[in-house]
Amino acid sequence: MSELERLRHSCAHVMATAILRLWPDAQFAYGPPVENGFYYDLECSHRITPEDFPKIEEEMRKEIRANHPFERIEVTREQALRDAQSGRLGALSERPGQPSKFKLDLLGQIPEGEPITYYRNGDFVDLCAGPHVLRTGNIGAFKLTSVAAAYYKGDEKGPQLQRIYGTAFKTKQELDAYFAMLEEAKQRDHRKLGAELGLYVMDPEYVGSGLPLWLPAGAVLCEELEKLAKETEFQAGYLRVKTPHLAREKMYRTSGHLPYYAESMFPPMELREDRPAAAGAPGAAAEADRYYLKAMNCPHHHRIFAAQPRSYRDLPLRLAEYGTCYRYEQSGELFGLMRVRSLNMNDAHIYCTEEQFAEEFNAVNQMYLKYFKIFGIERYVMRFSTHAPEGLGQKYVNEPELWKKTEDMVRRVLQDSGINYVEVPNEAAFYGPKIDVQVWSVIGREFTLATNQVDFAVPARFGLVYRDRDNTEKTPLCIHRAPLGTHERFIGFLIEHYAGNFPLWLAPEQVRVLTLGDDEPLVHYARQLVAELRAHFVRATGDFSANKLNGKIQDAERAKVHTMFVLGPRDLAAGQVSVRVHGRGHLGARPKAEAIADLLAAIRERRP
Repeated sequence: MSELERLRHSCAHVMATAILRLWPDAQFAYGPPVENGFYYDLECSHRITPEDFPKIEEEMRKEIRANHPFERIEVTREQALRDAQSGRLGALSERPGQPSKFKLDLLGQIPEGEPITYYRNGDFVDLCAGPHVLRTGNIGAFKLTSVAAAYYKGDEKGPQLQRIYGTAFKTKQELDAYFAMLEEAKQRDHRKLGAELGLYVMDPEYVGSGLPLWLPAGAVLCEELEKLAKETEFQAGYLRVKTPHLAREKMYRTSGHLPYYAESMFPPMELREDRPAAAGAPGAAAEADRYYLKAMNCPHHHRIFAAQPRSYRDLPLRLAEYGTCYRYEQSGELFGLMRVRSLNMNDAHIYCTEEQFAEEFNAVNQMYLKYFKIFGIERYVMRFSTHAPEGLGQKYVNEPELWKKTEDMVRRVLQDSGINYVEVPNEAAFYGPKIDVQVWSVIGREFTLATNQVDFAVPARFGLVYRDRDNTEKTPLCIHRAPLGTHERFIGFLIEHYAGNFPLWLAPEQVRVLTLGDDEPLVHYARQLVAELRAHFVRATGDFSANKLNGKIQDAERAKVHTMFVLGPRDLAAGQVSVRVHGRGHLGARPKAEAIADLLAAIRERRP
């Protein structure tokens, strides 16, 4: 547990202390630190609302001023059961006739022989493994943030509890900065900006939930990202393929995705097809055949590898596709573009030998770093997820030696390349170790961008082999990689990262030509300029109306048009344009040819 998590966990105990002083019948369940703060689940006769937060916070401040130590107390199981029966756990004192029911249940989950510990601060005693800060006075700045309903242990058949959320930091400055970031995040919310900028719509009534429709401006973003990926992958020696959107059940049973991934796949379609008859014989009876919408591209790519004999000379073989996949996310998990049911993935699979693995895996990591530079992503971490031996044969493919070998290979590449990474046990894919790429936007909001996976199991399930130098057949390793993730998630991130102010190369409307008035010679010059820009495939439009220039500029600013070429009589006479850039203002007049040349160079170089 990090120092900040320890502080937040301690703050949850202080919050519980305060709630008990106000409502002594409260029964507490869990109180863990979470990503941006902490919560505590409780059952209470009083329905807590945000209007109660000020008086809870005042009681919390009293406990912090008291500066009580957090005392760790180790007890026997028998003592813990007695204290829970008496109502002492998660309470300020014994409560006869009110046993600590949730603590009794939690005690039953602690394995025999494992230490049972309490933590005490003042009168509050709780069943807790810790750790905590030394004293309540060590808790810095805090704030309660929200209240929600939550089932005990997440089981809808269990009791419904109240979940009180809060956050805490070492200093008030850090707390204030956090809430300023949240406010800025509201303004950058991709759902809000996506609607304002006309990037995409959701149509649950006719199209379905989680199935985005890309509008023309949003389609530009998709196409520009695909163009970037295709150029980058071409230079790296990838070969492009195309695969259908569905496949027979046999495909996914062979890969192992069925039955283990079935809950995340759309239900199968049953088709009945009459089989052709041999000459002079009646046709075979129709048999049901089950097809699934593809939830992943890898099995299709495996079949492409298997479509022809392969030699060691063919490896590494890098197959790339912007493939459309369909995943049945639960309705409660759908969230704008971040969690959808239809996704377009920057996918590729690299088939290689063990000797080639390090170079190929490092090349994928370098591709990430290239993209980070293009998009101005300065903070990132790669979460290297490994297996847990106790999960072999259940959660993970039962190949202990291959797990050790591939995890060592990945770890070595990460260390040798100096990539910023953390190692996380027991979160690997079922067929091999994986890397989840976490990035932070310019305002410090964290996103999961994409995943790399090493697959030593599924190629063998499909019988994929290549003939090696010694003329023996061997199974290749497979690297699954998707540096730009999916259009949906990555564009959602970019909308918030840029606040809709996309760089020139990515902007849906790159240039808008504005005229000072609507005199015919000036409008003719403006139309020629738009045509010249569009001949260079610049996304240019024009506003040649008689409206006031300030109004035209304001319209373009609201639409987040990247560049404005403003034309007046002087510009016409001098063959020049006056340049304005969104967010930077007026940059002065320049000769038309020079302005266009610089614009084209900025687009070609994908300048930030």
